Amino acid sequence: MTDYRIKGETGEWEVVIGLEVHAQVTSNAKLFSGAATAFGAEPNTQVSLVDAAMPGMLPVPNRECIRQAVRTGMAIDAQINKWSRFDRKNYFYADLPQGYQISQLYHPLVGEGSLTIEADEKAGIKEAKRIAIERIHVEQDAGKLMHDQHPTMSFVDLNRSGVALMEIVSKPDMRSPAEAGAYLRKLRAILRYVGSCDGNMEEGSMRADVNVSVRKPGDPLGTRTETKNVNSVRFVMQAIEYEAKRQVEVLESGGTVDQETRLFNPDSGTTRTMRSKEDAHDYRYFPDPDLLPLELDDAFLDECRASLPELPDAKRARYEAAGISAYNAGVLTAEVESARWFDALLDAGAEPKAAANWMTSELFGALNRLGREIADSPVGPAQAAELLGLVADGTISGSIAKQVFEIMLETGDDAAKIVEDKGLRQTSDTGAIEAVIAEVLAKNPNQLEQYRGGKEALFGFFVGQTMKAMQGKANPQVVNELLKKALG
Repeated sequence: MTDYRIKGETGEWEVVIGLEVHAQVTSNAKLFSGAATAFGAEPNTQVSLVDAAMPGMLPVPNRECIRQAVRTGMAIDAQINKWSRFDRKNYFYADLPQGYQISQLYHPLVGEGSLTIEADEKAGIKEAKRIAIERIHVEQDAGKLMHDQHPTMSFVDLNRSGVALMEIVSKPDMRSPAEAGAYLRKLRAILRYVGSCDGNMEEGSMRADVNVSVRKPGDPLGTRTETKNVNSVRFVMQAIEYEAKRQVEVLESGGTVDQETRLFNPDSGTTRTMRSKEDAHDYRYFPDPDLLPLELDDAFLDECRASLPELPDAKRARYEAAGISAYNAGVLTAEVESARWFDALLDAGAEPKAAANWMTSELFGALNRLGREIADSPVGPAQAAELLGLVADGTISGSIAKQVFEIMLETGDDAAKIVEDKGLRQTSDTGAIEAVIAEVLAKNPNQLEQYRGGKEALFGFFVGQTMKAMQGKANPQVVNELLKKALG
């Protein structure tokens, strides 16, 4: 839940948000042809005769695209429709060779489902909230017009023509930019865990159409606008904020909000009119005569369900049950690569709570400093588990572990080798530690007198001086115990 409101001259306004997310399906080919789908290829080098709509070409559904869409539906606990059908959505555009898009209006592959966004006090989301998802239908993408290649002509690149998309349509359940951002991040995480979409918004393999309307709290729904093809979570949130405020200003000045399609300008953070919004009947949808209905059997559905990995919510619950804080569990499960790395760390024998604290602070801090992703970490999970093990069994202290980790990052050497080569092994020799403590107390008579006079905060000073004298190699627990005795 959120208390987000737009404060207008006539009072407070509530924002109502729904998202239509287009996610490119991870597959070996396009939805109805065998053409490749690699990003960044030279224009018009990944176009089959089907994609170019040559006469007599017939589409054949790609089984893997259907499988990935079904697995995605299962991951959001959605209804999987054993019987679904493709429709033609008719419109003319230069990057649409067929003159229609093959989509699913009346009988989609996936029906109603949901996902839950977590509470986030900083973002103003006071408690976890379930966002309903209306449907997931499978459709083909259009090509791309390029207007900056020639002074008087637009060029057409059909590489994207026919690429398989899942359109994931939420219900209008979100009430703030923060909720929409949280929904989009969670959906992206699920898609990446499942492996049905790489979630790369910069490359356009995941983008959102943002539906926004405003109303006085408790009033019926207002007229919505749709801002097309927004390609980052931050831009989605900016588009909502700008569009909601714009609509409030229009309504409070006596105008009406037009149902229209708009475009977002990321440089200015504003939206502008693109065209009046069409209704479904304007596209003259009808069943595609070249494609039989999709009929899924139980064996296919069982295989899809069995192939699903542990999903973010289940993984997060498992981590929390192992003693990891809710915050750390959320950080570790936000990206599938981080969760897999952490699971490998646990499999290598690391203690969960200490491993989570180390990974979210030391490892992520180092990777951020080096400008690297976790998949490209110079230190692997097995090496990290060895380092943490040396701390756990008292071989090295936590402060020495930080030094060892820095050397591991630079050299790639294992922790045990570095500890031996550099003589960093922690000492628990009580005789040696007692001798150093005696020296420290002798050198600091004033502090000793103050401590014994009641200034107990100086205990930390004596610990620090002892550790410094022993170059950080003394066992901190032993130092604490022996200091308490010496200070009496």
